[in-house]
Amino acid sequence: MNRKDDIVSRRSFLKASSLAATSGLLLSTDTFGSNFKGEYLQVWSCGGLAEAFIPANKAYEEETGCRIDYTGAFAGALGKSLLGDAKTEVFAPRVLKLAQKLKAQGKMLHFAPLCFTKYVLVTPKGNPAKIKSIQDLSKPGIRTVLSPNASPPGGEASTIILKKAGVLEQAQKNAVVVGDCVQRVVPDIIEGTGDAAVVELRLTKKAGFKDKMDVFDIPEEFFPPAPVTFVIGLMKWAHRNDLAEDFIKFIRSERGQAFFEMAGFIPALSVEGERLIHKYGVKDA
Repeated sequence: MNRKDDIVSRRSFLKASSLAATSGLLLSTDTFGSNFKGEYLQVWSCGGLAEAFIPANKAYEEETGCRIDYTGAFAGALGKSLLGDAKTEVFAPRVLKLAQKLKAQGKMLHFAPLCFTKYVLVTPKGNPAKIKSIQDLSKPGIRTVLSPNASPPGGEASTIILKKAGVLEQAQKNAVVVGDCVQRVVPDIIEGTGDAAVVELRLTKKAGFKDKMDVFDIPEEFFPPAPVTFVIGLMKWAHRNDLAEDFIKFIRSERGQAFFEMAGFIPALSVEGERLIHKYGVKDA
């Protein structure tokens, strides 16, 4: 993302405040946790959200005196366990259908939009292969880095994007790295082993990766809808609903959402987030 895009993003984020009154999103003027000192709250999320949740949880703890017992792990495994016998108090899943299924079972009482992910094309710093778009991955001699066997949705999502873009077959022929973890193949781009890879924007913000790659947009029409959306919901096992609701309120406030923006997500509380909420039908129904 270049400096101009960053400025636009921040302006959009601030502009979202004017939308909050009609969208139900929350503002930074709210106060949190006036009577939760010494309490605890169990929070689970898709592991990809950990980069945002960890500092957000710390900020909530510092303000309220409440301890957050946080687990960030593979979304499919957490979801499967909750559809079974596992219990938690707040859950932030990836894939809207999982939240809807938990709600249908009476295990999630309600949920709300949290954030969205975005897929980008990354190249080594300086872009030595002169990549301009995802279509360039089909050119002979372009060394691609793929991770088709990564746990869902990582490998599957990037494969779908390449297929929709019409470059999958040639990109597979051009592959110099075929890995089983999207995060682990990023160093192959940074070090110049490969010329290009499809990753989530959030990975370009991680410590050790930030500012070490060139990043290019991929048309949204190529994105698979399912893994784009993240929500956050109140589970029926919350020992104090008022505490769980307060935490969710904080995470969805302007202050909480800033942690997700910094981690490379599109906050629900933004003009772009508002558009995606409507596009993907992210509503508690």
